[in-house]
Amino acid sequence: MGPLSVVALGGGHGLAASLSALRRVTTRLTAIVTVADNGGSSGRLRAELGVLPPGDLRQALAALCRDDEWGRTWARVLQHRFAGNGELHDHAVGNLLIVALWELLGDHVGGLDLVGRLLGSQGRVLPMAAVPLDITAQVQGLDPQHPSSVRVVRGQVEVAIVVADRRAVGDPGDLANTARGIGAELVLADVASGEDPQRHDTVRLAAAYQSVMGGG
Repeated sequence: MGPLSVVALGGGHGLAASLSALRRVTTRLTAIVTVADNGGSSGRLRAELGVLPPGDLRQALAALCRDDEWGRTWARVLQHRFAGNGELHDHAVGNLLIVALWELLGDHVGGLDLVGRLLGSQGRVLPMAAVPLDITAQVQGLDPQHPSSVRVVRGQVEVAIVVADRRAVGDPGDLANTARGIGAELVLADVASGEDPQRHDTVRLAAAYQSVMGGG
């Protein structure tokens, strides 16, 4: 029996964490990554250049880097963000590298494969679609004058929410800044189980979701 073949679908930090673990299990690993981000560095590049948002793809590639000096160095380079107040502020080096290769090669998959070769990635990263996608949600109660009306909200930034238990968060400012960095809003609620703080209480979590979605 040959090596196990694994395909992982998703995006963001969740997919990156899974890929970091899976590359220790198999060398035949493919990530199919969402291309719906419209916030931060990815959103700016998407709006200005009309390209696929590269951020989730970049995170997946970084997660597939080896644990040797070469892999760790390139993972840090890929994830590095520029500081300052100019046009490069908060752009990730990896995002710019990926988009540059797309422009030079005219090929999304070829550009990602080339970055993977440079990094020595233990797996392959592919976009979920050949064009940027938009996340939409139908939300009730956004208009206080018409609480029963339903409005369509478009965009990952506008839809994304991070729910965290308030007792598990030391400084909510740090977590809120991290959430904004991935195009999300932080919501603190009592969602942990009373018996085991490391687990969610499904009833409390449902109540938090209902509140976020405008149902109470």
